[in-house]
Amino acid sequence: MSSLLSAEDHKRVTEAVAAAERESDGEIVTVVARQSDAYHDVALHYAVLAMLVVPAKLALLPQGWIDWASSIAFGWNAEFSRAALMVALFVLLTLAFLFVRLILAYRPLRMALTPGRTKTRRVHRRAVELFRTGCELKTRGRTGILIYLSLAEHRAEILADKAIADQVEPEVWGEAMAALVDEVKAGRAGSGMAKAVEHVGVVLARILPPKLGDTNELPDRLVEL
Repeated sequence: MSSLLSAEDHKRVTEAVAAAERESDGEIVTVVARQSDAYHDVALHYAVLAMLVVPAKLALLPQGWIDWASSIAFGWNAEFSRAALMVALFVLLTLAFLFVRLILAYRPLRMALTPGRTKTRRVHRRAVELFRTGCELKTRGRTGILIYLSLAEHRAEILADKAIADQVEPEVWGEAMAALVDEVKAGRAGSGMAKAVEHVGVVLARILPPKLGDTNELPDRLVEL
């Protein structure tokens, strides 16, 4: 699988993290993911919805249309038993389900049809998982902070450990988030991550000035998933 960002982007983000950490006791972790979820359940929901639409559409069709279609398929004097009608309905439901499921196997279309709120929730959930495994309780002073970017959703999250979260309201990270998302939408994800790190570094320098003998407890490099 090809790299999400260029070598130059990796270098720029790593240097931004190192510079920010020299001015504070905070430990910044940067992660970029191709996407936070496959959203296969969204495709399944659309396929089920398509199945439900079939009987509703049939109920609204004029009887003349139904008679015409049945005459084309089975002749003018065909008679249908209840079992035959149920089989026909089952076939139509199955075809509707499989058709929608098949076209939504195409990831860009599936992403386009996924509601924005769903994307936001999934990105946040993934960020929390990564924060708990990579940042939370990983430093002596609980000074870790995660900057997470999910490219497919054009969404980002900033999550901080206790020493930072106790002093900074989540709204404070708005400027860093805005700079990051704007750059991502313009196709400059590496630049966006570096700018977000710089904004976060300014806040950390204010609330967590560097201590004598401070060591680098978490890696500065940009992580790709």
